[in-house]
Amino acid sequence: MCTHFLCLAVLTSIGEQMDNDDIKYDEEYVLNARGMNLFTCQWRPLNSEPKALIFLCHGYAMECSISMRGTGTRLAQAGFVVHGMDYEGHGKSSGLQGYINSFDDIVVDCSKYFASVCEKEEYKKQKRFLLGESMGGAIVLMLHRKEPTFWDGAILVAPMCKILDDMKPHPIMMSILSKLSNVIPTWRIIPNEDIIDRAIKCEERREEVRNNHYCYKGKPRVKTGHEIFMASLDIESNLDKVTLPFIIVHGGDDAVTDPTVSEALYTIATSKDKTLKLYPGMCHALTSGEPEENIDIVFADIIKWLNDRVSSISYLGSNSGLQLQEQC
Repeated sequence: MCTHFLCLAVLTSIGEQMDNDDIKYDEEYVLNARGMNLFTCQWRPLNSEPKALIFLCHGYAMECSISMRGTGTRLAQAGFVVHGMDYEGHGKSSGLQGYINSFDDIVVDCSKYFASVCEKEEYKKQKRFLLGESMGGAIVLMLHRKEPTFWDGAILVAPMCKILDDMKPHPIMMSILSKLSNVIPTWRIIPNEDIIDRAIKCEERREEVRNNHYCYKGKPRVKTGHEIFMASLDIESNLDKVTLPFIIVHGGDDAVTDPTVSEALYTIATSKDKTLKLYPGMCHALTSGEPEENIDIVFADIIKWLNDRVSSISYLGSNSGLQLQEQC
């Protein structure tokens, strides 16, 4: 894998110190092939040897260092080294906020940066896992398709991997959107509901996102909407090419990505080791927007799944034929 990334600076953020002494948090900027500065961050355990590497793919309009801090912290406390990167136009990275010029560019940026971490001497023998939330789930699946044997497994949190038939725009509307994306790509004219209220159950956590100025809260830009829609169609048409071990966690009351979409992925994917866990009553933001007791349940399932696949007993993965669908 090509990993032409230039490390610009290492920024140990005093303001982001962990509440305990068993995790080290670092920030770093890297330069992508288009000359853009991309923000990256890392959580790693200090008092134990790392069990494996986990790479975070955040959702549309979100970012890693604040929105996914809880995820990074919990996984590091469980013994994993966790890396995240803000995509172009997202979070602390360069680019017009909320603008996706090319979904493929995001996938390539993630692929190159993640591979550059995996190639470090201290990590060469570590297992490699991806964790994607919402749109990040689509990126995870594209990364897997790009390098089918590189990744040891994936955690998909309410993934965006298919658009329900009754929600697909009319072909005429898609033709218009395609043309507009080339003429007025950055215009914010696509109507949308308040995604924060739909995605996050707890009002306190909604306010945290509203007050996070690194999260984009405007209407979707024309090219962004077109790129996300086309990426969804691409993922949908290639669900049978998903072969890596994975676990899907999805809220039963999710109003952003329909749980039946995850059921379709679980059914169609040809992975021999696949798990689907549905949580009745929970919403979209399972790892950050639920009451603490619900978040504890979700992470307990994620960490158990990871531990089972990095245990010294041996990782059965693609040979085990393990399939599990469960209502939690």
